[in-house]
Amino acid sequence: MTIPLARPWLGEAEADAARATVLSGWVMQGQKVAEFERQFAGHVGASHACAVSSGTAALVLALKAVGVGHGDVVLTVSHSFIATANAIRACGAEPVFIDIEPAGYNIDPADLARVLGAQCRREGDSLWYERVDELSCLAESPLRTARGPVGRVAAILAVHQMGIPCDIEAIARLAREQGLPWVEDAACAIGSEWQGERIGRPRGDVACFSFHPRKIITTGDGGMIVTNRGDIDEACRRWRQHGMVPATPNSLFETYACTAYNYRLTDIQAAIGLVQLGRLAEIVERRRERVAHYRAQLAGNAFFRIFPEPPGCRCNWQSLPLDFGGTGVDQGKLIHALAADGITVKPGIMNAHGEPPYGGVWQLPESERRRTETILLPLFHDLELADIERVTLALERFVAHV
Repeated sequence: MTIPLARPWLGEAEADAARATVLSGWVMQGQKVAEFERQFAGHVGASHACAVSSGTAALVLALKAVGVGHGDVVLTVSHSFIATANAIRACGAEPVFIDIEPAGYNIDPADLARVLGAQCRREGDSLWYERVDELSCLAESPLRTARGPVGRVAAILAVHQMGIPCDIEAIARLAREQGLPWVEDAACAIGSEWQGERIGRPRGDVACFSFHPRKIITTGDGGMIVTNRGDIDEACRRWRQHGMVPATPNSLFETYACTAYNYRLTDIQAAIGLVQLGRLAEIVERRRERVAHYRAQLAGNAFFRIFPEPPGCRCNWQSLPLDFGGTGVDQGKLIHALAADGITVKPGIMNAHGEPPYGGVWQLPESERRRTETILLPLFHDLELADIERVTLALERFVAHV
């Protein structure tokens, strides 16, 4: 029997919640969405939570809310699902890619500091990226058609990759020093903790989550924007619903104050999300137990390692990366060998700068190394311990012939 890479935990409780909402007759932007927002905000410790249609929508609205606009640049990582970069372009801005840590998967504060210091200049209250000519060569870059000065550094977008918290303290310090807003791409990170506090209590201006089926909890698809700033929450709520300003007792009609689009979450999805949120602690605990078993099975293996959690972090292990850097293991051969044994794995996290819309400009050796010297192992809530042992035995058989 094939071992899948991932499987969401969905059951009768979610089906019953969805059915009850359907039969209620109110399936869009109603009380279930409002309750999901309240419970989610309470869970992570944020003042506000705004539910939207996807994690990508959450990023677009969050970036827009902190002031990212046409002709700007945003400092972020290439080592992330391409939605991180695409959300920046959706705001009319261009990503400036920062490399990741040499022994991790998240943005490298040292490289971020280097770019801020060596490739940016201060003019009054604004910081400007000096290498915009290179970015303007990209065929799809919004900088090609922007009017007026281009290259204002508008924000930092830091990713908690695979639910592993990035160095929040270092990112926050650099953002403060430069007077920049920063957004947490916490798409994978619900249930993770940093310094004893849940990811999602915004350390930056805003944090964004995804409820895609590959994430820790799912609503089929969907996202959440959390913030402690009322102005950001108000703006995101307006933009998720065509810019609508609700009617008041003194007006007959709602008004539409700006051009915006439909990024709403349905009540059916929110009803499922409420059940999933109630399962979160158990989901995370089960995943952590399985990662511990993987570690025990791989102890002493000279070819493969699971990096330790960063100091002060408790990871939800949304994905389980297995590193084999410097061992001579061929990623493609390993993936095909495991597939032949009925074990589904994936390559390491993609690099946006390796894709056509963003390629040809960047050299990010750590990001590229981690992409090609990592695979993602099967991990989900009911993965059998015997299946973990099957995976690790298959890994041992493979390296016996390296």
